[in-house]
Amino acid sequence: MTTGVFGGAFDPPHNGHLAVLSGAERHFTFARTLVLVVADPGHRTVRSPGDVRLALARLAFPEHDVELDEHARTVDLLRARQFDDPVFLIGADELADFPSWKEPAAVLELARLGVATRPGHPREALEAVRATLSQPGRVVFFEIDPVPVSSTDVRARLARGEAVDDLVPPAVDDEIERLGLYR
Repeated sequence: MTTGVFGGAFDPPHNGHLAVLSGAERHFTFARTLVLVVADPGHRTVRSPGDVRLALARLAFPEHDVELDEHARTVDLLRARQFDDPVFLIGADELADFPSWKEPAAVLELARLGVATRPGHPREALEAVRATLSQPGRVVFFEIDPVPVSSTDVRARLARGEAVDDLVPPAVDDEIERLGLYR
């Protein structure tokens, strides 16, 4: 039984995140899909507290299990949770940084990587990174529809007082507005 594991800061969750999860679910057969909001990401600064990002993620992914992840590093999460046949989902841009993650070889021992690609993203660069890994066969590419958005874009628009209803799910937009987040 394969478990899809989609972790991130989700600061805030946006339509690009939805595209990754949707594409993964079309490509893989998951018995369970888990969205994990990293409470304190070891690799980046977050603007909103974990409980706020968790609430936003639950609004963005209402059909999925969404939990707070207390592990700052993926390898620590995978060691602690011991999922059934996990596929850890990431975007193509994250694969370039994967060799610098904490114990990338151990991550590939504990899980397959499901890497979301999109038309126009150079596949040769992804293949070059995959070829350097200890278990390149544990990295599986799947295609998603391009959704040109990042959490940084969403926060920047909100800071300028601009609408983000085209970048985030409606329930997330409503909650950001209600709480006055990222202003």
